[in-house]
Amino acid sequence: MAFELTDSNFEQEVLNKKGIALVDFWAEWCGPCKMIGPVVEELSKDYDGKALVAKVDVDENSELTARYGVRSIPTILILKDGEVVDKHVGYATKEALAQKIEAQLQAA
Repeated sequence: MAFELTDSNFEQEVLNKKGIALVDFWAEWCGPCKMIGPVVEELSKDYDGKALVAKVDVDENSELTARYGVRSIPTILILKDGEVVDKHVGYATKEALAQKIEAQLQAA
């Protein structure tokens, strides 16, 4: 399962670490979030050890949701060394998200 990020562990797990992170902002009641969930899970396995692939439940983590201006879900953020370098709102294919991660890994 993709790593669960929260208001309390986000700084330690993402902002204070070097590397690439894909963060999926989602909610249990969101239809498109349920569609992209399996994609995020697959990416989590595919990039294990290369990039952090994680999820943030917007209903339980309002501080993070507000900090990153998430107004529609799913919202996918790609962070590199704690800085947002790419953002996607709505459903995306596994290939599209993998390309975003790969672009950042290659630029590293």
